[in-house]
Amino acid sequence: MSNLRFALPSTGALYDGTAELLAGCGLTVRRANSRRYTADIPALPGVDVLFQRQSDITTEVDGGSADIGVVGLDRYSESRLERGDTVLVHDGLGFGTSSLVIAVPDSWLDVTSMADLADIALEFRAKGRDLRIASKYQRLVKRFLNMNGVNYVSMVSVSGGLEAAPVMGYADIIADITATGTTLRENGLRILVDGTIIDSQAVIVGNGRALANDPEKLALTRKLLEKIEASLRANRYQRVTGDIQGDSEDEVVRQVMKRRELAGVDGPTISAVHTGNNSSWFTVQVLVQKTDLTEVVNHFRDLGGIGIAATDVQYAYRERCDSYDQLVENLARFRETGN
Repeated sequence: MSNLRFALPSTGALYDGTAELLAGCGLTVRRANSRRYTADIPALPGVDVLFQRQSDITTEVDGGSADIGVVGLDRYSESRLERGDTVLVHDGLGFGTSSLVIAVPDSWLDVTSMADLADIALEFRAKGRDLRIASKYQRLVKRFLNMNGVNYVSMVSVSGGLEAAPVMGYADIIADITATGTTLRENGLRILVDGTIIDSQAVIVGNGRALANDPEKLALTRKLLEKIEASLRANRYQRVTGDIQGDSEDEVVRQVMKRRELAGVDGPTISAVHTGNNSSWFTVQVLVQKTDLTEVVNHFRDLGGIGIAATDVQYAYRERCDSYDQLVENLARFRETGN
């Protein structure tokens, strides 16, 4: 059997988010201790977990040292080989959200947009020098600047904190990752109104060639995606149950369906309550968006409902796994034909 090599961030917010996500899917990672760089998932035999620096995961997957991995979309977009073997396996895990943005000093009062920045770059050029931009994301930044007509720039590589670069004088502006913008504001920097280069969150990437040509690895990836997709979808729903009196099941259905928008994603499930007397009560279950919970409860109350309860849903499956279907489509170009 070909084990699936699954690279996870070894530390930081993405490590915490990944561990929480997988545990919530019933796929808890079993790691002997925090210094151990290998682990397994007891509920998913055949998966070898490899802990790596987030900055290395895309390269490891592209080079075939790992089959799939969790990484920020920003890191993936910056590091992937243009004609490499990596593909997106799942495009949004719901944590690690941030944005790569262009930020200028607050003192640049007249610079609020990318068009203004293009003008400033021309002014700098007229004075005999380029606009200096400090960033760890040179590929993404250069592409974004070109798209917005900002020319005559020099990229400055920085290993530490970028926010101090303009104050210290080795860059004029910065392009950096931020979740809230607070650190930028506290350092006298302002995000341009149209200066968002990419909105990022945790994603799963994979080696397309390895997955396309190894049915066992692809099957394990499917099991992983089925659990993750159903768990993420379930986070949006709750199941509401209540007992409603009526002459028949059909009558109760009609009452509940008077507010179709509150009658569940696929309609109500009705079953008789055996009370042992002549009263006719029916248990009604509906799967609803969490945002609609209060209205659904009030709807049940208006129908004389009793014993109303709302419970979380662990998994919500559809007819097909969308992320897996998309993956199979993306793998078509990697399939090797037999001799």
